[in-house]
Amino acid sequence: MQTRLEHINLLLMDVDGVLTDGTLAYTDNQTETKVFHARDGLGIRMLHKNNIRTGVVTGRASPALLRRCRELGIKLVFDNVADKGSVLGPILQQTGCRVSEVAFIGDDLPDLPLFSKVALSIAVADAHELVRRQADIITQQTGGHGAVREICEMILQSKGLWQDQLNQWIITH
Repeated sequence: MQTRLEHINLLLMDVDGVLTDGTLAYTDNQTETKVFHARDGLGIRMLHKNNIRTGVVTGRASPALLRRCRELGIKLVFDNVADKGSVLGPILQQTGCRVSEVAFIGDDLPDLPLFSKVALSIAVADAHELVRRQADIITQQTGGHGAVREICEMILQSKGLWQDQLNQWIITH
């Protein structure tokens, strides 16, 4: 698995159930709210700092998601996607990445078509049982609670980049 992680240069993510805990909250004024985990955000930023791209592929559209993607510098946003497997070709064309460089993290049945097309499929700990069975990796953390960060760290560790990230934060006396 180490070698497969080492070759990842693009991490694609589902949103509801992966970047969030899957809860859909609506306000009285028809606004949808989402809750994102700050540690996932830092993990995504660390990938970007090391020239590893990220993107989202989701079946829903949400202004909250678009705001979060802008904040994190996620430029590949494929929302309102009915067939997630259909977007891999356009993503590869847009990024210049090869299939062997792409990982996707998901949690539910609509994620399976993309699982079967990428080099590395990842399920969050609380993913649907069929998704976990199809995954190459299952995270220890649940969706919306640091699962994406866990994968970001695994990718950085596999490439020998993790210690450099830690050195930015650790102050030795």
